[in-house]
Amino acid sequence: MSTVILFNKPFGVLSQFTPEAGHQALDQFGLPPGVYAAGRLDHDSEGALLLTDNGTLIKKLLDPKFEHPRTYLAQVEGTITEEAVRKLERGVDIKGYHTKPCKAEIAEEPDWLWPRNPPVRFRANIPTSWVRLTLIEGKNRQVRHMTAAVGFPTLRLIRVQIGKIPLGGLRPGEWSVVTNKVI
Repeated sequence: MSTVILFNKPFGVLSQFTPEAGHQALDQFGLPPGVYAAGRLDHDSEGALLLTDNGTLIKKLLDPKFEHPRTYLAQVEGTITEEAVRKLERGVDIKGYHTKPCKAEIAEEPDWLWPRNPPVRFRANIPTSWVRLTLIEGKNRQVRHMTAAVGFPTLRLIRVQIGKIPLGGLRPGEWSVVTNKVI
């Protein structure tokens, strides 16, 4: 039987088991042997990352034809507008590619949010706001490119759900076995 693990990847940690360029890696969190990341989050993104020992499942999760949903909370520079959210929903042009339509909505800063180390830069004269995005594709740094394309650069990015598996109460660096969850 395969094992599926939900890991809350901290900021600054790579989605691989080998440290590189001064960044921590997954090898420091006591994960069981034989599991590999089913996808990735950039080192400067946080949140839900699935790991499994099932290669077929990894391929399915990464194959765009399955349109596997992933939900993110993005803290953006400025007060995001409904107009920007509608543009995100329709898809935007990034690096010569038009993103697929997605779900997008203005969100409140979550009350469960942990502090980030280092903290997001604070500028007294520029407010920040939050947007929730659910994508069915995963181009490199896509959420960051999308919010920048509508005029609201991402300052902090947290993946809060993969398929039907929410991050829940896992704190950064914590993980749980979710083998029986529907993906």
